[in-house]
Amino acid sequence: MTQANFQTECDRISQAVDGVQYERMRWAKFEGPMLARLVELAHGAIAERSEFELTEEGATSDIKRFVLKVHSNRVAGLTLWLDGGHAMTQIEEIARSRFAIAAGDAISVDYPLLDEVWMAAALQTLFARIRF
Repeated sequence: MTQANFQTECDRISQAVDGVQYERMRWAKFEGPMLARLVELAHGAIAERSEFELTEEGATSDIKRFVLKVHSNRVAGLTLWLDGGHAMTQIEEIARSRFAIAAGDAISVDYPLLDEVWMAAALQTLFARIRF
């Protein structure tokens, strides 16, 4: 039995004994760090722009939601999440903002291809949807 097969068998038993605890453990081990990396890249993309800020608001463990503030003004909502091995991001209108958001699909990339360049390009595309 290979190590991978052994781990698969352990996962099978763990899931059968307590599916909820297994899912929490699996998420913390795999998806949690992936989502944290996605958030880190979003913050890093705007780090050199002191007038831009991402403030977490309405996030869950699976979906990270931020308010994009520019010069301390609420502009838009930015959502980051994982879906089937893809990193996803979307921008949306938020309460107490005077700015509209043009319609558009979420932007995604296969997670192994996620990097700083992709994040900057994704945010550029999303920011272009903001209407003044």
